Amino acid sequence: MGETTQTKALTGVEGLDDILAGGLTRRHVFLLEGSPGTGKTTIALQFLQEGAARGEKCLYITLSETEEELRDSAASHGMVIADAIKIFELVPPESLLDEDQRQSLLYSSDLELGETTKMIFEAFETLQPNRVVLDSLSEIRLLAQSSLRYRRQILALKHFFSKTGATVLLLDDMTADNLDKTVHSIVHGVIHLEQLAPNYGSERRRLRVTKYRGQAFRGGYHDFVIKTGGVAVFPRLRAVEHRASFERDTLKSGIVQFDQLLGGGIQRGSSTLLIGPAGTGKSLFTLQFVKAAVQRGEKAAIFIFDEELGLLFSRTKAMNLDLEQYQRDGLIHIEQLDAAELSPGEFTQRVRDRVASFDAKTVVIDSVNGYQASMPEENALILHMHELLQYLNRQGTNTFVTVAQHGLVGDMKSPVDVTYLADTVILLRYFEALGKVRRAVSVIKKRTGWHEDTIREFRIGNTGLVLGEPLSGFQGVLRGVPTFVGERQPLLTSAKEGQDDSQ
Repeated sequence: MGETTQTKALTGVEGLDDILAGGLTRRHVFLLEGSPGTGKTTIALQFLQEGAARGEKCLYITLSETEEELRDSAASHGMVIADAIKIFELVPPESLLDEDQRQSLLYSSDLELGETTKMIFEAFETLQPNRVVLDSLSEIRLLAQSSLRYRRQILALKHFFSKTGATVLLLDDMTADNLDKTVHSIVHGVIHLEQLAPNYGSERRRLRVTKYRGQAFRGGYHDFVIKTGGVAVFPRLRAVEHRASFERDTLKSGIVQFDQLLGGGIQRGSSTLLIGPAGTGKSLFTLQFVKAAVQRGEKAAIFIFDEELGLLFSRTKAMNLDLEQYQRDGLIHIEQLDAAELSPGEFTQRVRDRVASFDAKTVVIDSVNGYQASMPEENALILHMHELLQYLNRQGTNTFVTVAQHGLVGDMKSPVDVTYLADTVILLRYFEALGKVRRAVSVIKKRTGWHEDTIREFRIGNTGLVLGEPLSGFQGVLRGVPTFVGERQPLLTSAKEGQDDSQ
């Protein structure tokens, strides 16, 4: 029987066993509930497929779907139901379907419920399975017609299954009475599935373990998706559970003036936030660190929410930064994300996978504005970002996150304040001087050491970023319209005087 000697039955659902601390406790009855379309049948099939793969006998008792429908559903996920899985299609006896033979002195439900229970027991006795799925309780609830009879029937099923040593998964589509918690008090554990419909974008699914007797589990909501191959669950990240040992050395950007502004560079295992209006060059500053990482022999992962990859490749290639070639050489992983189709949990899992499997030591998230679009609430965004940044820091990964502020000059506001989460905050600004729109950069915060308190002008040229000396002759640069207070202030000039060579 393979795994039957173990105390837990693996569900076969990616991520769910982690939430359940190893799976479902054997010889107990569990409830999987959710409205139609949340993925109950798919999870149930994966649960039985996992058992069959481990040499266990499995039984799927269906009261609502036909065997052909179940096999079609499995085929849509690329599954072939194993021979070790017996599908028992429970249909009413012919006498109950014949109007001439219907009983008139007794309630029909008395006969139907008794016959249904008897057929379930007979099917079980014939196969003696290790894993059982009963789909669905709504049919039994309708046959019982009262809460008391329904509770007695579920208790009878529970006592019967407990004597056999089988692990049982009861499915409930919650179509009869959402307030009826009869089964919750009887079963050993409850997994609740939800489907949410945002105002724009695809549906979002999440699950929560609401009960698990005698077992600690990962609480709260966890995002999941139904994809080809089955259900994949993304366990909620808890950074405190992950820590790796690494040397906290200082990493340089490759631009001398920028490293001076940073007080020597960025410490390994820290997070950096680049904030400023659109077009100031936030992405280019992050890519400078990606280039430096590749030159050190490290790998990087870039997650783009806002920009089309073809445009990014072409404009950076013009600055002697060939991201496309880096990708072909396996030096970086770059991925364009659609916030309307992506849940926060799935995004977090993608980042974790790149750090674990690709060994990315530098991670770029561009931008929080796009990430926020996938979040229903700002507070949830901050919590997700907090856990993700803490996790990456503990892995020795350097994280660079961008935030686009509203407006271009003057009083600007951020869509969400995540400055307190980052270890280093770099502020980018436009300012007007001598009849031209110029750019300035300053380091506002650095937890890991000293940094310059100056403001430096920078230019985006054909060879990339060029930084100048501190702007000591101007006052009010961060407000956008500075006042000249010095005797003479050196400003950067374009490669061709009078032309804007910014990309």
